[in-house]
Amino acid sequence: MAGGGGGVTRGGRKKARIEIIPLIDIMFFLLATFVMVSLSMVKNEGVSVMLPGSSTSEAKEKDDSITTVSVAEGGDVYINQEKVTMSQLPLRLSSIKASNPDPKFTLNADSRANFDKVVLVLDEIRKLGVTKIGISTKTRQ
Repeated sequence: MAGGGGGVTRGGRKKARIEIIPLIDIMFFLLATFVMVSLSMVKNEGVSVMLPGSSTSEAKEKDDSITTVSVAEGGDVYINQEKVTMSQLPLRLSSIKASNPDPKFTLNADSRANFDKVVLVLDEIRKLGVTKIGISTKTRQ
């Protein structure tokens, strides 16, 4: 058998072979692991807050045109990680609206934050006539 792929040489010794099936198994395992890790990594543009849970929440693609407004546990308000006071908030939101006639906002409110403060921030955004406002939540198990 000259040059055959049988796995045995003329001297009766076995030839070394590369087993493909275990390699394919490993590749699928690595691919599945990569996909699961990638899906669990969600980039948050706001400050770190403990989001409330929701059974209907969905992961969204990162969009640089969305402005993130966060309300921290202590009531501090942030626009894209920059702290602002409640008196500065209307002016800062107006400047965002002036630079983009159809702005999009995401509201990140800590689940322990004062609900009244969250509603005040939401009202300030809505006073601008903004209709594209999302509220960030985490998926409830």
